[in-house]
Amino acid sequence: MFVIGIAGGTGSGKTTVVRKIIEELPAGKVSVIPQDSYYKAAEPGVPLTELQKKNFDHPDAFDWDLLFEQIKELREGRAIEQPQYSFLTCDRLSETLHVEPTDVILIEGIMALYKKELRDLMDLRIYVDADPDERLIRVIERDVIERGRTARAVMNRYRKVLKPMHAQFIEPTKEYADLIVPQGGENVRAINMMRSYIEKMVRQAK
Repeated sequence: MFVIGIAGGTGSGKTTVVRKIIEELPAGKVSVIPQDSYYKAAEPGVPLTELQKKNFDHPDAFDWDLLFEQIKELREGRAIEQPQYSFLTCDRLSETLHVEPTDVILIEGIMALYKKELRDLMDLRIYVDADPDERLIRVIERDVIERGRTARAVMNRYRKVLKPMHAQFIEPTKEYADLIVPQGGENVRAINMMRSYIEKMVRQAK
């Protein structure tokens, strides 16, 4: 089994890169583990208006212990019940996603390369980079359409939270990457190179 970490700032194009990498790979050979699924569950009784103020771009927002445990389980050949998170309710859902161990595991998230314990479980580390203005545009589009926020609220959050958190916790993880992909999901050459490399790993795993 090969474990690959794909990190990068919010709106950098990580999900697009992952989708383009796996869309032509054999079905059932690759599993994607989104770090977003491992946000901590909300405390009981906290109103939604307060939950919406949560800093989703700080390391303390994640349940690292569960993420470590489940990646180790997959590496050892055991299936997991991956948690599911809703940004509309700012809480975990009651349903889980059954994930079987596969030849390749892709861990995708803003802080996929932040913790040494998680990096040590990876065979390849990738950082997806993008221009800050492009990231802001993508964040506005996503949060307005998918998370029911106003453009003004998204821009305020970007200035007060996303931008400083990116500088403090996400951008520095570039130094741990084996490969930095500029231009996010638009970098066709880099994506094709990664796909070829993963295809090679899948063939070797047979």
